[in-house]
Amino acid sequence: MLNKYPLWKNLLIVVVLVLSVIYAAPNLYPPDPAIQITPSRSGAELTEETLSRVHKSLDDAGIEFFGEEQNGQTALLRLRSSDAQLPAKSAVQRVIGDEFIVALNLAPTTPQWLIDLGAGPMTLGLDLSGGVHFLMEVDMDEYVTGKINNYRQELRTRLREENIKYRRVVVEDKTLRLSFDAAEVRGDARNFIAKSYREFVITDEQEGQYFDLLLTINEQQIKSFEDYALKQNLTTIRNRVNELGVAEPLVQRQGRNRIVVELPGVQDTAEAKKILGKAANLEFRLEALPGVSRFQTEEYPFRADEYRTAKLEKTVITNGDSVTNAKPSFDENGMPQVNIDLDAKGGAMMTQVTAKAIQRRMAVLFVERKPKTTYELVDGVEQPKTIQITEKSIISLATIQSTLGNSFRITGLESGEASELSLLLRAGALAAPMYFVEERTVGPSLGKENIQMGVQSVVIGLGLVLLAMTVFYRVFGIVANIALLANIVVLVALMSIIGATLTLPGIAGIVLTVGMAVDANVLIFARIREEMKNGRSPQQAIHEGYDRAFLTIFDANLTTLIVAVILFAVGTGPVKGFAVTLSFGILTSMFTAIVVTRAIVNLIYGGRRVESLSIGGKV
Repeated sequence: MLNKYPLWKNLLIVVVLVLSVIYAAPNLYPPDPAIQITPSRSGAELTEETLSRVHKSLDDAGIEFFGEEQNGQTALLRLRSSDAQLPAKSAVQRVIGDEFIVALNLAPTTPQWLIDLGAGPMTLGLDLSGGVHFLMEVDMDEYVTGKINNYRQELRTRLREENIKYRRVVVEDKTLRLSFDAAEVRGDARNFIAKSYREFVITDEQEGQYFDLLLTINEQQIKSFEDYALKQNLTTIRNRVNELGVAEPLVQRQGRNRIVVELPGVQDTAEAKKILGKAANLEFRLEALPGVSRFQTEEYPFRADEYRTAKLEKTVITNGDSVTNAKPSFDENGMPQVNIDLDAKGGAMMTQVTAKAIQRRMAVLFVERKPKTTYELVDGVEQPKTIQITEKSIISLATIQSTLGNSFRITGLESGEASELSLLLRAGALAAPMYFVEERTVGPSLGKENIQMGVQSVVIGLGLVLLAMTVFYRVFGIVANIALLANIVVLVALMSIIGATLTLPGIAGIVLTVGMAVDANVLIFARIREEMKNGRSPQQAIHEGYDRAFLTIFDANLTTLIVAVILFAVGTGPVKGFAVTLSFGILTSMFTAIVVTRAIVNLIYGGRRVESLSIGGKV
């Protein structure tokens, strides 16, 4: 029988549409602006006393909040207005200090029954108030100073190997000063350094009875150091973003020493800031032997117990830069540990040192550069000021039982510490310290305006198309309109299910999809009219119209889909967002414009005698 779908096909279409409504529904529930409070280091506790101080600070600032949620050591406070986020963050951070991270967030409002079905809203891009923008600055001065200190250690070793006796090798500002007892020895050292270290500008100087060499790194080498530091930090930040599982992130260089990070759709912004901003590294050092000069040792507290300390040798065996892999696990007693793999250079140094240090203790020193907020009076008003401090603490001090090589393990950690440490090491160490100079969400102003304009463009475009289809194609136009609305619902549901990120260009893709969807119906309806003019019966005209228009529609959509796939493959950021929406829109419009409209037309006209069709025009 012409124009009659079997029951199973009609049921399949109904199931698809019902599921689409369910999985598109969470997008009707916009998230609440919120602030999130998380301890800045593992082991710190978010107590009731701390939360009481947070509540009081918000009350004193006149900021209304509700819906407090606490999950482990993380607290989330919902706010009435997105404009209150920054004032709330400032008020809370001032009260609880740097022991906690206060981050801006968006709290979901999806009903629990939808969450239980696995439904969730689309992730909105940064331009639609769905993410966080960080501007991070690389501390180049600190990095270059570190390189100079490395040169100091290396030169002392190399001069000893060359039997060139020196008095001292010290760092003065960004210059190395080498002192010798005789001019002849200084001359030998100058010749050796000039031959082996072309990056130094060498100057002779006599200070009292000593003959000195002043070594200054040339500008070209400093520029090379800075380029390396920024590229390495870019790579590390990208790796850390990948570990966070962020959809369509943006990590790019800005100027000489800054990096922009945009994380659309991030829910746990505090964790993102905590992981991205940590200039954390490891140093492996031997515990100092009794009687060693205090000038050759340094004393550090333990990370888990700041009242307990240990003296370590200043010489670093190797550091986190040599780590190629790190995985958290548990030892035979169920205690957390991190399994470490070193590269060839780091493994060789570890083997060389530990082979001579059996039964001595080796420390794993955690080095962290972090911001500290202080307040100073500016024109009689207290203004926050952020300075950078470096903290070093021992996370493990264990006896070396046998020679260590490329692989070993770090024990004595807490569960959270093991996971965090392995993530940081696996993602790579920062070549140079970094700190946040700007943090913001695009939402309170521009993002909200973008959403309003985007929705308005979809509504206006959709309204005009619905009106035109109804006027020109009457009943068939109404059928196309129903399918068009279904198309948008299916498209939104599909993007929500796969976790795609909707951006402003993505909304443009939806508007384009609206036009493309009705374009397929225009081709089908025009073909039906043509068949009826050629003398076909209404039932035959419907059948031939859908069958003969299909190949044309398929070819046109296939070529557009190929272009969309290429855009996704070679594009970045907004271009990818447009390509994703366009690709899915092509697939959903093919389904609704051909299958759904045919099912509705079949229900109206199929399986009965029809003398005419309400399709507009003269037939």
